[in-house]
Amino acid sequence: MTTYVLTAIGDDRPGLVAALAAAVDEHGGSWVDSQLALLAGKFAGIVQVDLPDEAVQDFLSALEGLEAEVGLAVEAAVAEQTAPPGPARALRLHLLGQDRTGMVREVTTALRSQGATIDGLRSWTREAPEGGGMLFEAEAELRLPTESDEADVREALETIAAELMVDLELDAPE
Repeated sequence: MTTYVLTAIGDDRPGLVAALAAAVDEHGGSWVDSQLALLAGKFAGIVQVDLPDEAVQDFLSALEGLEAEVGLAVEAAVAEQTAPPGPARALRLHLLGQDRTGMVREVTTALRSQGATIDGLRSWTREAPEGGGMLFEAEAELRLPTESDEADVREALETIAAELMVDLELDAPE
């Protein structure tokens, strides 16, 4: 078996996921994990699949045909079989504040300075109540190496939160 990570993007329309799933299934593959989203009229996804070694070349050729067939551009990369990450603590981050440029950069830079890894990040904007402009909201799943101090991470984020004037929560995942 060979594990691939697929990245896919296309204009939103019915049948994109079905076409990709059919290509995986028709080549004896297994859909292992995925994150799929619709943003600004574009469908985007990342999918992990396992394929029998003898089906890989035909599968990769089939992926090339998906763009002409359904408008879905798919890239495939062999997944590196790395050792699982060392011991770590999971944290959940929630951020809410007035939207402004640079927020994601400043928060992620603070996380990087503390050795945190972002396992997942979802962000969005929405209108503030009573015409108060736009709000930016983000949720992230973080992983801290055991040698990192959660209090230091919290302090680095609280400094950023004060500068950005945002509400920030950092806690253990539910």
